[in-house]
Amino acid sequence: PDPPLLPRSLLFLLLWSSCEGRDSELSYVTCGSLVKLFNTRHNVRLHSHDVKYGSGSGQQSVTGVENADDANSYWQVRGKPNNPCLRGAPIKCGQAIRITHMKTGRNLHTHHFSSPLSNNQEVSAFGENGEGDDLDVWTVQCEGIHWERDEAVRFKHVGTDVFLSVTGKQYGHPIRGQREVHGMSSPNQHNWWRTMEGVFIQPSQEPLRHDEL
Repeated sequence: PDPPLLPRSLLFLLLWSSCEGRDSELSYVTCGSLVKLFNTRHNVRLHSHDVKYGSGSGQQSVTGVENADDANSYWQVRGKPNNPCLRGAPIKCGQAIRITHMKTGRNLHTHHFSSPLSNNQEVSAFGENGEGDDLDVWTVQCEGIHWERDEAVRFKHVGTDVFLSVTGKQYGHPIRGQREVHGMSSPNQHNWWRTMEGVFIQPSQEPLRHDEL
């Protein structure tokens, strides 16, 4: 089984450390990295919080926010269930991953419920302590061999074939002004994402026998 998620107390120390590498390998998003994901069309960051949907699944809501400083917008890149990725290893284009919300330990998830505002497919945060089910798995759609930090990519859901998307519709109370995040069946301008702020775990020179995610 996967070990515990990256300790939250460590996050605030790591955020102040330099994440820039001296060689090209460190320009990739790596297993274990803690990142904010930015929708390039709508200029919002992928976000979640312990607020449940009032319709659909009733699971924890996932939204897009304009505020760049919100700690609830950090997500950890992890391997899929029963197939962990090696901590610090570059994520390959086409690789199946989980995207886990740092503050609540729930995974980015989608399923056959309608989203509240646009009637696309609902996207939620699901599970406990980083463990949910097979509908938490997404593939990274990118060019080349590895997911590069400054590259716009898409996330395609393995179980239902939708793309993680935003279309600009805004919620009212209690999450006023936040954008709806949902799944769309076709690739388009609404489902491009790029990594922004974060902690990029660097490959270690030491054996990584027990340090997997």
